[in-house]
Amino acid sequence: MLAFFDKVFKREEEEVNIEEVLNSLDVEEETMYEDVDAFVKKMDLLNPEDVDKVIAEAKAGNVIILDIESLSKRNVIRLKEYIEKIKAAINEIDGDIGRITPTKILITPSKVKIM
Repeated sequence: MLAFFDKVFKREEEEVNIEEVLNSLDVEEETMYEDVDAFVKKMDLLNPEDVDKVIAEAKAGNVIILDIESLSKRNVIRLKEYIEKIKAAINEIDGDIGRITPTKILITPSKVKIM
């Protein structure tokens, strides 16, 4: 009898392609960005120019998810130098910086704090 109820009340599970769902998140439309105050941007830290770009984005009020994986594998000393420069600039604008994974750093602009 339980088998009968299981068949009657059990919903058929749809097969979900998680890659398709996640890939659909990347679709961008320009009209979506007309009336926003800030962006969350993923950036890579590879060279000194990237340091300046990260600082400029934070000063513009944007949140940055900074990928340090490549540089951490190539040059840890350079990575430390770049992070110290970014940290000093973010502190000057009263932003915040924190590690969210071993290879990702979250950087926030003024008046946005990481808990």
